[in-house]
Amino acid sequence: MGAQKAVKTVKLLCIGMLALPFLTGCWDRLEIEDRAVVLGISVDAEKPEAIAEEDETTHKADAPAVAGKEMVRVAVQIALPGRIPLGPGEGGGGATNAQRTVWVIDVVGHSIDDAVMNLQQQLSSRLFFGHLRVIVVSEEVAKKGISNINDYFHRNSEVRRMAWLLIAKGSAKALMTAAPQLERVPTLYLMSTLDEAIGMGKFPIDFIGMFWSRSAKKGQEGFLPYVELKKHQNVEIKGIAYFRSDQMVGKSDPIGIGVYMVVKGINPAGYRVLIQIPGTNKEVTTAATHRKSKIDVAIKNGRPVFVVTAAIEINFEEKISGDLLINDMKTIKTIERLQSRQTEQAVEDFIKQTQRVGSDIFGFGEYVRAKKPAYWNRNIKTTEKWQNMYKDVSVEVHLDVRIRRIGMKSQ
Repeated sequence: MGAQKAVKTVKLLCIGMLALPFLTGCWDRLEIEDRAVVLGISVDAEKPEAIAEEDETTHKADAPAVAGKEMVRVAVQIALPGRIPLGPGEGGGGATNAQRTVWVIDVVGHSIDDAVMNLQQQLSSRLFFGHLRVIVVSEEVAKKGISNINDYFHRNSEVRRMAWLLIAKGSAKALMTAAPQLERVPTLYLMSTLDEAIGMGKFPIDFIGMFWSRSAKKGQEGFLPYVELKKHQNVEIKGIAYFRSDQMVGKSDPIGIGVYMVVKGINPAGYRVLIQIPGTNKEVTTAATHRKSKIDVAIKNGRPVFVVTAAIEINFEEKISGDLLINDMKTIKTIERLQSRQTEQAVEDFIKQTQRVGSDIFGFGEYVRAKKPAYWNRNIKTTEKWQNMYKDVSVEVHLDVRIRRIGMKSQ
């Protein structure tokens, strides 16, 4: 009997120990009201004199490590508890609603972490980056290099890799304090602007995680959306900000976005083109609907030679002026030929633009690594050597444009 009782006791003890982990509950919970939920962050350059605004949170003001060092101004957009709309409700955007839903506060620091610590010293709630959706960096900061920004957010496990990193023309903080009429939360408006641009074929998928991935490759450089806040508080995607390592070295115009998507064969296609028939006053606009591309590489005379072959389907959109018969096959072929030539020239010009600064955002170097590994390992090996070689490589472009639809009206 004693042995049976002991076995029973051991069984109950084992069951109790197995159940114990399920009884601990949320031992490390943090109530949402005790968190300062950060929705957006902006980073602007500041002069060293701004140190007068900084408190001695992480260092003494006269510390040799920070004396004369450049500073940044970091603004954060914090969600106000209970104020973020969860569905259809009263009002739209505008200054009043934006001020009710978020709180924007800015501080200075010598690095991102330094500024964040200065900010945390001023808040009663712990900063939480799990809902961070947009990081906006001014063009001035990007041209100096964003290695510190990449390092801080890459190390932070709370930051989602599907957040957006943007380069702003002018002040980055202005995008944090904007009050767009279509959205009560400015950061959500920025995020939806880019998400919808992807769906409409206006910009390729380029989340912060993808930017980090491209930047880490030996044969490719990263790029980011280049945006500007307009006078009506709306945001324009002005082009692509392209990088060499961690430094912004140039930007495209909006057409450059479509050119990049042609080379990479990214769909859907969402850009329109204005075409003038030579020797006439006849002008038409067409809209690309679908793209397909292929990039081939060969080694000739000891150097890589690339051939970009792309096919584009377009729809006839509008006849602007002149007496033009659209359903005439000769006219259709003329438009196709003109747009092929025009797009080829745009692609060649943009590739040369990136070559001048050694920024291979198209990933031509990765094609060499993948298809000609022996050549890469023997002649290139490093990112720096490819950046220099990219400036002089030959890229041939061949485009085939076909009109698929001319619309309901044929004349």
